[in-house]
Amino acid sequence: MADRRTFSVSVVTPEGPAFEGEAEMLIVPGADGEIGVLARHAPLVAMLKAGNTRVHVGESEVQEFATGPGFFKVEQDRAIALVDDAVSAKEIDSDRARAQLEAAQAELEEIESGDSTADRWQVEQRIRHAENQLNVVGGA
Repeated sequence: MADRRTFSVSVVTPEGPAFEGEAEMLIVPGADGEIGVLARHAPLVAMLKAGNTRVHVGESEVQEFATGPGFFKVEQDRAIALVDDAVSAKEIDSDRARAQLEAAQAELEEIESGDSTADRWQVEQRIRHAENQLNVVGGA
């Protein structure tokens, strides 16, 4: 079997890193679909939407995160996902996610009725992120 190469991966939020380390593969939710990255991937810059980010640390170890929207950059042996939020699948609080979903849905209703000037795209991303957390824990 051929040697698998690893590369440096960072999943970073405004609060700090959610993951930093070596990985064999990284899968992020690109704006137009999932993006999979291995070592020595071609340089890339992309927008990310709310979704599942999976870091394949070893053959049988995958660390999964429910991530918010953001940006993604790949260099030769380095990948960085800058996201507004990243919650480890092991740490998702389904009650908190349901509360976030309900609050964002209420704000979207206010936007649709003309009672709010909030950014619709941001609110829709918050809804998707809360739904994604619930999907990751199986509570949707």
